[in-house]
Amino acid sequence: MSLLAPTDERSAKRLGVAAVWVAMFAWAWGYILVKWSTLDGLVFAMFRLWVGAAISCVAMLLTGRRLSWDVFRACALGGVIFAADIGLGFTAVKHTTIADVTLIGALAPVVIVIVSAWRLHERVTPRDWVLVAASLFGVIVVVIGSSGLPSWSRFGDLLAACGIVTWSAYWFFSRIVRHRVDPIVYFACVLIAGAVVMTPAVLLTSGVPAWPSAQGWAAIWGCALVPGFIGHTLVIWSHGHVESWRSALITQSQPVIAVVLAWIVLAEPITPLVVAGGAIVVAATGAVLVSAARRDARSEKDGASAVEY
Repeated sequence: MSLLAPTDERSAKRLGVAAVWVAMFAWAWGYILVKWSTLDGLVFAMFRLWVGAAISCVAMLLTGRRLSWDVFRACALGGVIFAADIGLGFTAVKHTTIADVTLIGALAPVVIVIVSAWRLHERVTPRDWVLVAASLFGVIVVVIGSSGLPSWSRFGDLLAACGIVTWSAYWFFSRIVRHRVDPIVYFACVLIAGAVVMTPAVLLTSGVPAWPSAQGWAAIWGCALVPGFIGHTLVIWSHGHVESWRSALITQSQPVIAVVLAWIVLAEPITPLVVAGGAIVVAATGAVLVSAARRDARSEKDGASAVEY
């Protein structure tokens, strides 16, 4: 049971939704920076995890937070899953288009919606399911529109598809642990554990990596700060205030932004099908969010009326 008053709870939910939207825009830069760099995907992931861990540890010190061994043990599995997820994603984006990687990954929120309705008993109406299906259809249209381009490959798409499982697992693990651990402390644990796991994986597959160039370090620090520390901390915090299915659907719009950024920054082409599919994703996601907001408003109004009575 929530200890917040109705007004405070409503404000917290609005802030939580806003936090997910900000994180979505931050995340859209992640794959852009990875592809812009000249580093191998796994090597980039290793450096990004260590830099992110350093940033999170500094943030803990500056805010007076502390990390205990018990807390680290409780959160470490999230770091293992997170390392697997970004390892798959960063390698995939080096082998195929950003559109394919981000939009195949956009199927993960659909999995999260289904699991949320089944396991967490969160309310998803038949109309919401129709909009989820429409959003999924838009994702498929975008993938079809971007396939066949020079930088496309089945191997990259396969890695991106495997990322659906790792991201969904990380999402739910974070939601469970979020209720017991401060978000900044939790993400620090995730990054430290992820870096510890990723380092031997890189050494075994690629040997001792070369020191990154100035461009490589710029991409690593940018990725660690913007989509990493800012984006993930906001989403971890939002788990305590926003339903899984709703925040997952907000992230459905992130691939569309990433595709546009890839076109502007990296000159990756955008076909008419990509534009059409992106419009469907945004429209369907917006519609389900408006519908959910109206239901919440009616529920709060009915609850207030019941209290007055």
